[in-house]
Amino acid sequence: MVRDGYFYGVGFLTVAVTCYLLTTSLWLTLVPVLLAAFFLWFFRDPERAIPDGPGLIVSPADGLVTETVRVETPAGPHTRISIFLNVFNVHVNRSPIAGSISGLEYRQGSFGNAISAESAEKNEQNIVTVSGPGITVTFKQIAGLLARRIVFSYHLGDKVTRGQRIGLIKFGSRVNVLIPVEAKLHVKVGDKVSGGSSVLAALDSGAQQ
Repeated sequence: MVRDGYFYGVGFLTVAVTCYLLTTSLWLTLVPVLLAAFFLWFFRDPERAIPDGPGLIVSPADGLVTETVRVETPAGPHTRISIFLNVFNVHVNRSPIAGSISGLEYRQGSFGNAISAESAEKNEQNIVTVSGPGITVTFKQIAGLLARRIVFSYHLGDKVTRGQRIGLIKFGSRVNVLIPVEAKLHVKVGDKVSGGSSVLAALDSGAQQ
């Protein structure tokens, strides 16, 4: 359970108790109880089995793969994988590879619908680059229509392991991942992925452990 779940859950349970003591109305009490249950469920943080093997790139988020496309970047061609998270997905983010945080940039923006490809450029976002032996992966935490806060728990130079918890996007959102173009894709549009446990792609070189 993410700490926020206890904050919201206990808060609404307190409101429910107060409401009942003041009104003795079960109907009025039911609303904050249901909200408490929702927040406790939404901020769940289940354990995940992290794949063990050379060159694997795992999903940084739960959700639906909405795009896999080759794009040109200042660092050369990459494959971009877009993952849409709806309000029912686990919103804890995980590191796609093992390495060090080599890039970190927060950009203010709007809060448009994250299902739209334009959200990757216009919405509030946090851009994280992780560099490991022979591989660099960049991913964007992108706020959505309901998401009003992006959480990232690490700093430049910090070391992370593959599948390690590193952040959170509250409510509906999107994550874009830039991977080396030579990596072999293990997912396609329409696939559902789980953060930390689903393999997005793999490098045949096996350089990244």
